[in-house]
Amino acid sequence: MSKPLRKAVLPVAGLGTRFLPATKAMAKEMLPVVDKPLIQYAIEEARAAGIEQFCMVTGRGKTALVEHFDIAFELEATLRQRGKTAELKMLHDQQLPPGSIVTVRQQEPLGLGHAIWCARAFIGEDPFAILLPDDLVLSETPCMQQLADVYAETGGCVVAVTEVPRNQTNRYGILDIESDDGRLVAVKGLVEKPKPADAPSNLSIIGRYVMLPQVIEYLARMQRGAGNEVQLTDGMAQLIGKVPFHGLRYEGRRFDCGDRIGFLEAQIAFALKRPDIGPAVRAFLKSYVKP
Repeated sequence: MSKPLRKAVLPVAGLGTRFLPATKAMAKEMLPVVDKPLIQYAIEEARAAGIEQFCMVTGRGKTALVEHFDIAFELEATLRQRGKTAELKMLHDQQLPPGSIVTVRQQEPLGLGHAIWCARAFIGEDPFAILLPDDLVLSETPCMQQLADVYAETGGCVVAVTEVPRNQTNRYGILDIESDDGRLVAVKGLVEKPKPADAPSNLSIIGRYVMLPQVIEYLARMQRGAGNEVQLTDGMAQLIGKVPFHGLRYEGRRFDCGDRIGFLEAQIAFALKRPDIGPAVRAFLKSYVKP
């Protein structure tokens, strides 16, 4: 029987250069989609999947990410005095229990695999989730919950996958498929950013993973891959054949919030789903779109 999934690693050390000047003095993961920062969406998604312990792999200038989940005594006192109970409840709901969040530093930008390796002491001997806050998924069932359900069934490693245009495979980690039932894919290989002509499929991994701790052993070798970085995909590929390894065609719509257009699209999509502001947003959008 597989160990329960209770830990999550969130790599958040990136500089966010594509969003300059907004990210000059602000962590890109604190950029809000409607009224909630990206990092909060990721933490809430993990908590919905039963995850209780969190490790942020950070860099310089990222202290606001942890402070966001801390108790803001002065703010709460002011809200209490003004009778703003709804706002107070909102703050209480986002707080994490004491001791449930830790940070480690990735001093050099040596790749996603290196960032996960930096969290090795936190991971220990346990399975763990990885959530990349840049990837935001709008779905009926939280994406990580979908992965956790598959992990409970199959054990091993599970990654969220989606189809990408064949001419864009050189941007993603791509699956080599053994079998495919339309929902769950048995994986026989992984290739990081292959040229379209060399890609074994057009199924791409997005920023949601359930990993076994054995991957750390391979990442520790610090072998450089695509972009001369330590790639998580290369470490995962070493596990294939040794443990069950599946890709899940998740339910939902993924937005690449590391890209300006994807970020703007997420703003609109998430706003339209909100019952409190959706109708007003839909109404004003019509004034910007000619019939």
